[in-house]
Amino acid sequence: MSFEMPKYTHPNFKSEVFNNAPDAKYEIVDVDAVAPENYHAMSIFPEYFKVEGKWVLAEETRMDCVPRLNDEGKIEIVEFRNLRVGDKVIVGRTEDASEGIYLYAKGFEEEEEVEEAFAFRGARSRETSQTMDYDNLFELLKHEKENGYVVWVMGPAAVFSKGARDSLTKLINAGYVDAFLGGNAVATHDLEAGVYNTALGQDIYTQSSIRNGHYHHLDLLNKARRYGSVEKLIEEENITSGLIYSCVKNNVPIVLGGSIRDDGPLPIVIPNVYDAQERMRDEVRKATTVICMATQLHTIATGNMTPSFRMVDGEVRPVYFYTIDTSEFAVNKLKDRGSLSVRTMISNAQDFLQRLADNLE
Repeated sequence: MSFEMPKYTHPNFKSEVFNNAPDAKYEIVDVDAVAPENYHAMSIFPEYFKVEGKWVLAEETRMDCVPRLNDEGKIEIVEFRNLRVGDKVIVGRTEDASEGIYLYAKGFEEEEEVEEAFAFRGARSRETSQTMDYDNLFELLKHEKENGYVVWVMGPAAVFSKGARDSLTKLINAGYVDAFLGGNAVATHDLEAGVYNTALGQDIYTQSSIRNGHYHHLDLLNKARRYGSVEKLIEEENITSGLIYSCVKNNVPIVLGGSIRDDGPLPIVIPNVYDAQERMRDEVRKATTVICMATQLHTIATGNMTPSFRMVDGEVRPVYFYTIDTSEFAVNKLKDRGSLSVRTMISNAQDFLQRLADNLE
């Protein structure tokens, strides 16, 4: 099995419905951070706007943002808070071309297979076979290593076991991780493992609770803050494996968003939520594949800013989005977004990461 990129088909803009459609209308922003009445809100799908008689694709979209028409006739997608007086915001609530706005969700669709009227196990569950899912993911990641940008979003479970942490080290060193998004906890416990061989005070191999182990993550945070940087912590404490060490070593961008319950936090954590969101968006804007694992909140946050497509070298391609968790509810929650390319897999972090590392080495 080898990976083959799906081909995108643009709408037929020669048809009557598009030729007869008016230009999209816009209104001028008169108060900073406030959109005009009847503003158009973006989706995760490709959307086209008729500008001076031509249909223009908004090449970068983000859900719940608004389209801004710039002076060159291009469509920019901006958050409400980033609107400024004088901006031209596209208005209209229809998406069928009647107001010069067209949402297109079928660009990657192939000929539909005829399904049985009655069949077992139509939904994804813990009983669903994932053999083909893994095979497809192996081939996708091999392709993306050379041609794409793979963003990983991970929770602490990714580093709670030696097997998972060692597998992450292999995957990062082998070039399968282009950016890492998460929170304070996953980085803290990864570095705790690097210094004390524990995560939340438990040995990452034996899972035995160490005497006074509940101090370890706090001691780790204290050390990091005394050194002033994660890089200095790694150097002074001789950390030679794990998620953060491998990212630093391989110049993989790390974006850690702060939360209300953080201990410490690490010096690398971004305390302002909007600054963190902007940094996350910087990486998501480049993403062609996103893999979210064992962190429901960060998964949903990343999913809400990730479009279903990306423009690469003038061509439209899908963005592949994977959610991996032990809970059916957790993996299916994001799928409710209706994305073209969300794949759900039910697995614990260790099994998933080890299977990837073993097959991609």
